[in-house]
Amino acid sequence: MKRTALLAPIALLVPAAALSLVVSCAPPYPPPPATRVAEVVDTLHGVEVPDPYRWLEDQDSAETRRWIDEQNAYAERIVGQPPLRARLAGRLGDLMDTDETETPRRGGDFEYFTMRRKGEELPIVYRRPAPAGAGEAGAPATSGRSSRPDPAGTYEVVIDPHPMSPDRTTRVEIVAVERTGARLIYSVRDGGQDEVEIRVRDLASGGDLPDRLPAALYSSVSFARDAGGFYYSRRSRETGARILFHAWGEPVDQDEVVFGEGYGPTAFVSMTQADEGRVFIYTVQHGWARTEVFVQDARRARPPTPVVTDADARFYPRMVGGELWMRTDLDASNNRLVAVDPASPAPDRWRVVIPETDEVMEDFTVIGDRVYVTYLSDATNRIRVFEKDGTPAGEIDVPPLSQASIRGEGDGEALLTVESFTSPATTWRLDLETGERTIEEPPDVTWDASAVEVEQVWAASKDATRVPLFVVHRRGIALDGSHPALLTGYGGFYAARKPDFSATAATWVESGGVYAVAVLRGGSEFGERWHRAGMLLDKQNVFDDFIAAAEWLVSSGYTSPERLAIQGASNGGLLVGAALTQRPDLFRAVSCAFPDVDILRFHRFTRTNNMPALLEYGDASIPEHFETIRKYSPYQNVRAGTAYPAVLVATGDLDTRVPPLAGRKFAARLQAATSSGLPVILRYHPKAGHAAGRGLPFSRRLEDAALELTFLMAQLGMPVE
Repeated sequence: MKRTALLAPIALLVPAAALSLVVSCAPPYPPPPATRVAEVVDTLHGVEVPDPYRWLEDQDSAETRRWIDEQNAYAERIVGQPPLRARLAGRLGDLMDTDETETPRRGGDFEYFTMRRKGEELPIVYRRPAPAGAGEAGAPATSGRSSRPDPAGTYEVVIDPHPMSPDRTTRVEIVAVERTGARLIYSVRDGGQDEVEIRVRDLASGGDLPDRLPAALYSSVSFARDAGGFYYSRRSRETGARILFHAWGEPVDQDEVVFGEGYGPTAFVSMTQADEGRVFIYTVQHGWARTEVFVQDARRARPPTPVVTDADARFYPRMVGGELWMRTDLDASNNRLVAVDPASPAPDRWRVVIPETDEVMEDFTVIGDRVYVTYLSDATNRIRVFEKDGTPAGEIDVPPLSQASIRGEGDGEALLTVESFTSPATTWRLDLETGERTIEEPPDVTWDASAVEVEQVWAASKDATRVPLFVVHRRGIALDGSHPALLTGYGGFYAARKPDFSATAATWVESGGVYAVAVLRGGSEFGERWHRAGMLLDKQNVFDDFIAAAEWLVSSGYTSPERLAIQGASNGGLLVGAALTQRPDLFRAVSCAFPDVDILRFHRFTRTNNMPALLEYGDASIPEHFETIRKYSPYQNVRAGTAYPAVLVATGDLDTRVPPLAGRKFAARLQAATSSGLPVILRYHPKAGHAAGRGLPFSRRLEDAALELTFLMAQLGMPVE
């Protein structure tokens, strides 16, 4: 059911008596470990900014390591081992422990793919014989065959990471497969850090070649079509990204720089080989709002030809029939599709293939003679079909309130994958002529959604902007404010928050809770204007939107402040950190994971890999940015003597994208400041980070999920059964 409602913002304050009642009903919690205060005061643009826990930025000091150990022990003491935790671990295991696979890639006579089988800790690289018509070698296979356990025993292990580390925190991933099937490039990652090693496996001998790239930030890795080596993008915190070429057998430090000279650390540089390797497409992404595009003949006899260099817009290029087709927001906030002749790329010669509409063009793919375009409509997907000249040619039926993607299968078929809050991702084989569809990959999850209802509702933010949120709950609940609710969101980096299936959400709703997702400015859900309204000097809009969503849940009777929890990670960690420091009265419990919470010093954190984020958050070294950032940066806005909610902060040493020092300092400052009597705990792991499922083996991921949910449910007084 889709329900639309719009309420004005309300001034929601919990009376002191009510807050006292909430706190007094909580069990008495032991105090946190003592944390030393060593006052440091920075002066930025004439403003003094105290930083009492600066010493916790030294990740490797003996004092910091002792403090982390004490914090982990305290977290376990607070959460404990109640029956609730055991029940949640079991149920989350049922929902999470399924076969996890990636799309196969063709190489010679085989398809290569990674799969974590149910019950195993890590994904393993496998191969199997490729069927006839399985797709171009080196590209994702188009057979669509499931990678689930094979009774015929045709899956052959290529690389098993389990023996690589005793704690099962080393992961491998396929990066590229050579067309002939002679070699496979794969990455090796230690824990959750962004940096990986690049290795090359000789598939005939089963051993690795001496050609190896040391741990760094890599992308756009692809084999040269003449088999003489491979191309890759390497990004440095200091000098930025470059495209290089490595010739087989040559020293890595002599690899040739192909493209990227002159770009700094706030830019991403990538390369795609197109037109069967005859054309190179270079893209330079400046943050998440501007792109440059260049093309070059693969022989590199001439310098790259600029296609776009000075437009304040994003471009996503690919070759289609000898033309460069680009999805772009240039003069089209909701995106449009244009075609460019690479030999004559002047903007006045561009051809509009599909113009902008009132829905956001999210992606496109060409299957046969038609173009299949995925749109965002009120943060859910629909798929429209066009002829190559842009003439509308129908639509693929997609269930309401879901997300969907489509890819070609050849011979008039496609694979359609659909996911929603109540249904795990399901892949259908679709006959593009008849519309007939059959399940290709059924979901491997047992969850009964028959008693569950999903609504899309609308709140009004502080400036009256309409903000949608999805609300998931049992059918027929009374709107009396009594239900425990979990609200989450993201709001940044042009990332869309669409309906998806979550083991945490499913377990929460099964347990009688209300689960809600707020669609916030800063994302892509309503185009580039929506994105820019939540970045840089307008970042506060994101927090206002989230607070408005929380107020809507309370005023509409779904929950109350003493029964409302919020959850966010990464940029979502910044979101909930800002929300709890700006409106501590509105929430009872908070889960804040791998968070960006010291934005005021973000530009000074030289160990982070995410300098491009300065183009999204702003740079406090710039006076105008400083004035905005200091008003919302969560760490600086913790106030002593404030009755804060119960808070769980989670992070780890190997988060090289968002500095874990910020999470450590935030937890310490909240522990010292809060007057509510509710606990503030830190969950910390030396191998956890931002990448590869946080970099932990499955059993630890399950353990952390159970701890988080136990903490939130216990704080909201949810029953064991």
